[in-house]
Amino acid sequence: KPGIVAHGIALKPGKPLCLAVVNHQERKIPVVVLPGFPTSAIFTFQEFVAPVLKCMAGKLVRNKKTIKATLPFRVNSERGRTEFLLVGLVQNNTNGEPGKTINSQYYAYPMGKGSGSVTAFAKADGFIVIPKKNEYLEADEIVDVHLIGKEIEPADLVIIGSHCIGLDYLISKLREIGITAKFLPVGSTGGLEAVKRNECDIAGIHLLDEQSNTYNQPFLNNEIELIKGYGRLQGFVFRPDDQRFAGKDLAEAIYIATHQSDLLMVNRNKGSGTRILIDRLLKNVRPSGYLAEVKSHTAVVASILQKRSDWGIAIQSAVENTDLCFIPIAEEHYDFVIPKSRLKRTEILAFLSLLRNEIVTKALNQFGLKTYD
Repeated sequence: KPGIVAHGIALKPGKPLCLAVVNHQERKIPVVVLPGFPTSAIFTFQEFVAPVLKCMAGKLVRNKKTIKATLPFRVNSERGRTEFLLVGLVQNNTNGEPGKTINSQYYAYPMGKGSGSVTAFAKADGFIVIPKKNEYLEADEIVDVHLIGKEIEPADLVIIGSHCIGLDYLISKLREIGITAKFLPVGSTGGLEAVKRNECDIAGIHLLDEQSNTYNQPFLNNEIELIKGYGRLQGFVFRPDDQRFAGKDLAEAIYIATHQSDLLMVNRNKGSGTRILIDRLLKNVRPSGYLAEVKSHTAVVASILQKRSDWGIAIQSAVENTDLCFIPIAEEHYDFVIPKSRLKRTEILAFLSLLRNEIVTKALNQFGLKTYD
């Protein structure tokens, strides 16, 4: 019978999928309407459409190659919907640590949730499936990772931690000299923990110790080297046509943002240095949109530009070349931490050389980042 067969499925991402049948010249034609967001469209096509097309073409439907991996931290999920979570794989290097056993060869780092990030899909090694009955997966839990490609493609450098425009630029310069880098944006706290567990080569962090009013150094141990990066300015971001914030200082803008329920914020991921700053500013207030988390400053800016949110906190360099308004909050130190055991690796030496290269430092300054002598 022509019409809609199903509209909406218990899948995340991919809920808006529509399956239907139409009449065409006395034939019944199946129709699939995929969700509009890229990641939703990819997952629903692979789950519902590709198997049918292969059967119609007489081809075998083969399951994707899977490998075992360990979750480095707890992952929350939404009960009632099966969730596909993109992950990046990192070699498990806990061998030799007292009290540590290797449960799997890899760690599976979540690449962020959401249906709109085609970049996350392009950078992911695979995905895990969280059953609809689960509200979370525990840290150190072993999961099956369904590989997106045929094999895992190892990078020359693994960088985990806080996102920054400057780091994006440095990675692009590494690529120019033939060095590949995998970057997993899990926030400053997650990056620091990854370095302590010897799971990555470099982590970008900006963590403020409130007692000493010092960035990053107080959080290190004797096995970690701190490499000075650059200063950057965090600020309150909103659209220029939003008269609710126009002409206001920071305190006034925060008050308005937390007392008007029709204003939507875009938040940063837990464990990021920016999220720590946000929670300090909000003082236990949870404004509308607080649960909407993204993993980068550029994602904050994109959300506000696309009117999916009204305000957020981001660095000044992410706002440049847009017409968004920026109220300064504080300058912070974005530094790099490296396991001392890896300092002499050729790829890390190349990264450190780039960081102090005159042309590179000039480019970073043009991004609004204050490099150190």
